[in-house]
Amino acid sequence: MDKNQAGIQLMKEGKWEEAAQAFMEAIDAKPADPVAYINFGNVLTAVGDTDRALNFYNKAINLDENATAAYYSKGGVYYDAQNFEEAKNMFELAMKKGLETGDNYFMLGMSLAQMGNSRLALPYLQRSTELLEDDAEAHFQYGLCLAREGFIDEAITSLGKAVQFDPEHADALYNLGVAYGFKEDGEKALEMFNRAIEVQPDHLLAGHGKKLIEGQDLQ
Repeated sequence: MDKNQAGIQLMKEGKWEEAAQAFMEAIDAKPADPVAYINFGNVLTAVGDTDRALNFYNKAINLDENATAAYYSKGGVYYDAQNFEEAKNMFELAMKKGLETGDNYFMLGMSLAQMGNSRLALPYLQRSTELLEDDAEAHFQYGLCLAREGFIDEAITSLGKAVQFDPEHADALYNLGVAYGFKEDGEKALEMFNRAIEVQPDHLLAGHGKKLIEGQDLQ
């Protein structure tokens, strides 16, 4: 196992200092290889040292302008800092450089959605669900985006898939309830709100939705 592989395994085990040491040894052995710089940057990101992490990602890009993982990792740092414009730019660059992963499409779509551009986000989130077929969060976020754009039937389908892959996804259940409410299907809406509350008893929005539906039934 080379130093990069060893470092990645140590990261999975949460052994950050040992992982960093392995990546530094990889850099020393091959100072022109961008991979170890990206990996070391990922360790720094994981422990919250994002400024230094960006320096390592930039070093990787200087060595190889097509180092797609560096753009993706930079995008993640910007996204976590709520700098969604820069995050979008990085995920777009990664895509243009050839990174066609479900995760990159998902994060690009999420960045656009966070910027209030749900319609622009839709195709990227849709693509993420195609590449991450059994990923509940991808289907959930795509469903939310569809709902925001008024595609209620399609949103119900996508949110339903989120619940299929994660039956305890309280927010997906709640938003399914809202979508059924829009369809004036009070029975299904109430069922979804109840399921959300079963999963997360302190889900205030689901509790409010349940009261609204029950109040309508009493009238």
